[in-house]
Amino acid sequence: MAHTCRNCKRTFATELELDLHRDTCSEGQLFCDNCGERFTERSATTDGWHYRCPTDDCDGEGIGEDIHQVANARVAKQ
Repeated sequence: MAHTCRNCKRTFATELELDLHRDTCSEGQLFCDNCGERFTERSATTDGWHYRCPTDDCDGEGIGEDIHQVANARVAKQ
């Protein structure tokens, strides 16, 4: 059975290879609106459904609410 990264669509032979890849997948980067930190998807969720900012002092949570894929985050120009 092939294991596919849902962010970059690469496939891996084992679940372990996929888990190791998620730590460095550049497509899996998330951004928190509350604190402005950037982090991997793996550090923000344990079940793939509920997301919370891994920064200690931040209470940002929810994909599309406070947490966004980096590709979807916008930088305001002043």
